[in-house]
Amino acid sequence: MRLLKEQSLGLMIDVQEKLFPHMADKETLLKMTGILLRGLQILGVPVVVTQQYTKGLGSTIPELAGILGPFTPLEKRSFSCCDAPDVFKTLKQHNRTNIIVFGIETHVCILQTTIDLINAGFTPVVVADCTASRKPYDKEIALQRIISEGAVISTAESLLFELTRTSEADAFRTISALVK
Repeated sequence: MRLLKEQSLGLMIDVQEKLFPHMADKETLLKMTGILLRGLQILGVPVVVTQQYTKGLGSTIPELAGILGPFTPLEKRSFSCCDAPDVFKTLKQHNRTNIIVFGIETHVCILQTTIDLINAGFTPVVVADCTASRKPYDKEIALQRIISEGAVISTAESLLFELTRTSEADAFRTISALVK
């Protein structure tokens, strides 16, 4: 199955001030998520942003909020975005089949959301280098389960070039420079 930008929607899950500092390899998470967000913007792929219990866990980290520009995060308390009525309704309203899933934590919210997206008829695409957990082993096992559940796994660079499709695309040079 080829991923097309017109059929894709980004879903950034819970990259928040009080969670982010505790993630393993948070530098890679920040760098690659920034690249992914910029690339999705260049390609015109919309991004939905969630925050888990903002009052307790803080807002989306400033480094990524700055890339997003003005946005309204969707508040949730459930681990799966599909169990949060406002989030699930928003995903359905975009009328796109491929949901590009990234954020934290891989073994909790990413995993549960991915399973529920599959059950709801979406094709989740989990961007492995744009997810994190506190413990690397938790992330590793979660990615294995995500694969066994039938989701697509990708990396930020691979996904951006797949959505770009050709070196003749207007966005190619910008995407190419972004991932270097």
